[in-house]
Amino acid sequence: MLLPNHSGYTLEAGVDEVGRGCLAGPVVAAAVILPHDYQHPLLNDSKKLTKRLREQLRGEITRDAVAWAIGEASPEEIDKVNILNATYLAMHRALEALRQQPEYLLVDGNRFKPYGQLPYSCMVKGDARFLSIAAASVLAKTYRDELMCRLAEEHPYFGWEQNAGYPTKAHRAGISKYGVTPYHRQSFALLPKQLELL
Repeated sequence: MLLPNHSGYTLEAGVDEVGRGCLAGPVVAAAVILPHDYQHPLLNDSKKLTKRLREQLRGEITRDAVAWAIGEASPEEIDKVNILNATYLAMHRALEALRQQPEYLLVDGNRFKPYGQLPYSCMVKGDARFLSIAAASVLAKTYRDELMCRLAEEHPYFGWEQNAGYPTKAHRAGISKYGVTPYHRQSFALLPKQLELL
């Protein structure tokens, strides 16, 4: 069972991101403040859940949360400031959009750029340890997957509806054959070296 709280503060926000390793699309972050004594037997790291369960949990999280919000950083911003800083940007935007100011931040991973004066802790594999970070991971992933499905209708040659912009064989084959789109991250190695030379 995942833990409901780390800091002891009532308004503790879990923060997580998705899409850092993708070749296309934005990096997306979510921030979620759950009720202080919240429990959920099925809530876990979004990567460990089926698509159907993620969708179910998204509805429950958005209904039950004290506050939740999504933030994005675009491919252009990723190219301009690099993926790490773009991740912080997306996280900060999610925090800015919260309708309730958190007292403490619980951030997935091992690095974070401070957000104002708010105290925070970084938690490696936090999405498998704390309910609020798991909830943020579910909201970020379901939002981004849905977005990439919509973009796939506009650009159908890359399999984004299945790979969400990650560097799969089909995605790279699409880039090799059809070139890049405005949604591709130009600062990333979009093709393996041997294909770039062809």
